[in-house]
Amino acid sequence: MSKVTRIAVVGASGLVGQSLIRLAVGRTDIRLVAITRREIPLPPGARMEVLVAPPENWGDAIAASNADVLACALGTTWKKAGKNETEFRAIDQHLVLACAKAAKEAGMRQIISISSVGADAMAKNFYLKVKGETEQGLGRVGVQRLDVLRPGLLRGPREEFRPAELIGRALSPVADLFLNGQYTKYRSIKAETIAKAIIGLTKEKAAGRFVFEHEAILRAARKAG
Repeated sequence: MSKVTRIAVVGASGLVGQSLIRLAVGRTDIRLVAITRREIPLPPGARMEVLVAPPENWGDAIAASNADVLACALGTTWKKAGKNETEFRAIDQHLVLACAKAAKEAGMRQIISISSVGADAMAKNFYLKVKGETEQGLGRVGVQRLDVLRPGLLRGPREEFRPAELIGRALSPVADLFLNGQYTKYRSIKAETIAKAIIGLTKEKAAGRFVFEHEAILRAARKAG
């Protein structure tokens, strides 16, 4: 019988994190350990640990998770950050990198992090610039294997009402038909597919840094089984 892979999840209350928790129900090849700042809803049949701590103590929680892999689905919105660049960076950059460094110190072999299509440290767009800078920071952590996923618009149920994003999700099936060739990477994608890709990538053994855009994410998702 193969060893169960323990996955520490930060960002477990979000769209991707909740999808990952649902997918883990009934699986015997993975075991999730969610690290959160407050209690989170769990689906029926979920068998997992939830470590509750303030973000400044997440390093200790990550070490206590005894996990093999860190799945980072952290992310806020411009609105939630109060349209403040410092507050936005505090979550999407500084907290992400702090968790990655804690995973490295805890001896985890792999980090899987959700970024964004178009992430570029040289971008003029603030959001994409921060995502790109964060990717660079993750690359410097020095973990054995780093997987960065760059999805387009995420589709799935959210607790937060976002009018512009709701319209985008409604139009995305039609818009996706016109996104081909070099523009395929901008297609929308289900949060569940991202969660499947995370599971699929935990099965990879090769060392190095890998970046996955739309088609590569779909291939990784198929490996989840």
